[in-house]
Amino acid sequence: MSVDTPNHRGVDWQDHTIDAGDRQIPIRVFTPLGDDPPDVLVWAHGGSWVSGSVEEWHGPCALMAALAEVTVVAVDYRLAPMHQHPAALLDVLAALDWAQTRFAPLWLAVGGDSAGGTLAAGAAVARREAGTPLAAQVLAYPPLDPTCDSAAYHAQTCEFPSRNRMLAAWRTYTGGGEPDYGTGHPPSTPWHVPDLTCLPPAIIAVGSHDPVRDDVAEYAQRLTHAGVPVTLRKFGARGHGLFLNTTPEPEGPPQFHRWIAAEVRTLTQRQPPREKSSSHACHRFDQDTGTITAPGRTESPFR
Repeated sequence: MSVDTPNHRGVDWQDHTIDAGDRQIPIRVFTPLGDDPPDVLVWAHGGSWVSGSVEEWHGPCALMAALAEVTVVAVDYRLAPMHQHPAALLDVLAALDWAQTRFAPLWLAVGGDSAGGTLAAGAAVARREAGTPLAAQVLAYPPLDPTCDSAAYHAQTCEFPSRNRMLAAWRTYTGGGEPDYGTGHPPSTPWHVPDLTCLPPAIIAVGSHDPVRDDVAEYAQRLTHAGVPVTLRKFGARGHGLFLNTTPEPEGPPQFHRWIAAEVRTLTQRQPPREKSSSHACHRFDQDTGTITAPGRTESPFR
């Protein structure tokens, strides 16, 4: 099937189902006309981990595919409370594996909005830990701190999402457990991950009135301190949920989508096609084990 997007070229889309062994994962693939071979962005929708679907996110994902000139794989991941963490994140990781096998893309990235942005950030950490780092992470206003204790949550008491709403969403998503990094499964949030080195370049966007803005700004700073390239933009006088608004503006598609798409195109076009890769070289030193880890190998610096 195909869909026309405002002020841009058309996009083909198809529904697929990923066979993940113990479960089936519905996905929707949006491909800009003439995009061959594809660069791929796997997208996780928002909805506080308890709602949302590829159907509801059809328009924004189609628009992103058209503007960014990448294939977008939207994931209908499992939702809480029936499926608590790590179910949703495992579904996003399965979609990344599917995209890698299906398209053999020159550039493979993960992204998401709101709760989906949290999943995307967690997927970036999980892929790094697995030795299969991604080319980029696109994070649209992700909530990151389960305590919701930043000044912004207390200052923006009338803005969506409220602190009480987000606290309830975190409890529903995680089961109210303690920080889970290092427990043998992917993290519910990268907020408690102590080592952020070797994560992929991050494109991060948030509204200046969004209650999650302090989380976003601090995480961007942590990534920068870890040596991760970060492009952060705060959209003035804007709140939460910008990705869902696809209403054209006088100058064309919404500024929020145009900015993210332009940053994605910058990353996909930065190198000649034959040199593009879904991973990047990075070495991490583990003080506990005395090892230097690079993609695909581990060696001890002490012989």
